[in-house]
Amino acid sequence: MTKERFPDVMVLAAGLGKRMLPLTQTKPKPLIEVAGKPLIDRVVANAHAEGATQFVVNAHHHADQMKARVAALGASIGGTRFQLSLEADAPLDTGGGIKRALPLLGTDPFLVMNADSFWTLGRDKPLARMIERFDADATDMVLLCVHPRDAVGFRRSHDFCLDPRGRITNDGGAPVIYAGVALVARKVFEGAADNVFSFYDLIERGFEGGRLAGVALDAPWFHVGDPDSVAKSENMLRS
Repeated sequence: MTKERFPDVMVLAAGLGKRMLPLTQTKPKPLIEVAGKPLIDRVVANAHAEGATQFVVNAHHHADQMKARVAALGASIGGTRFQLSLEADAPLDTGGGIKRALPLLGTDPFLVMNADSFWTLGRDKPLARMIERFDADATDMVLLCVHPRDAVGFRRSHDFCLDPRGRITNDGGAPVIYAGVALVARKVFEGAADNVFSFYDLIERGFEGGRLAGVALDAPWFHVGDPDSVAKSENMLRS
């Protein structure tokens, strides 16, 4: 990737949102509003604030609504381009969805962002640090991490640890949560099947090979996975 071009962004938005029921009976999870703004708008705002202009969004559940929202985002944010990767027959899970969309992503590495988590806009610029931390010779992915004290709506204690040198470990360093954002080398998907699989499988493979790095977010982080977390996030944002 050249320094002149900010990494393209893949927004994962094709899930069924079962834990968000009954809200997702009539709309896709990324269009659930938190404090008056759809989740996908908040995710896109985090990336665009640091320079992202090229977005790919996958869709399956209520795909017509996602198509309309993606078009509206492209029209409302000047200098950006949004493309839709449609998974018409069935959702391909996170890994399969990214693999399907690879021809639409023009940079190496590129960013992957979950559509159900975001951070307070203007408090930090973590994507710049992730880009700086990326080393194609030593890392396959750089993961955005968050300290549990800064997480809203997350139900596990932590996912792994981040050591002082920015390496992802089992138990060396500070316990952190994966914040749903990864800077990913395209080669990670070489040999991956063209079917349903989880992106977490590739994260695990990178972990086992010692090729995961991490950057800690310095801002409140909101994980909106169920109706209860919508209320918690709105209360936190108001305060």
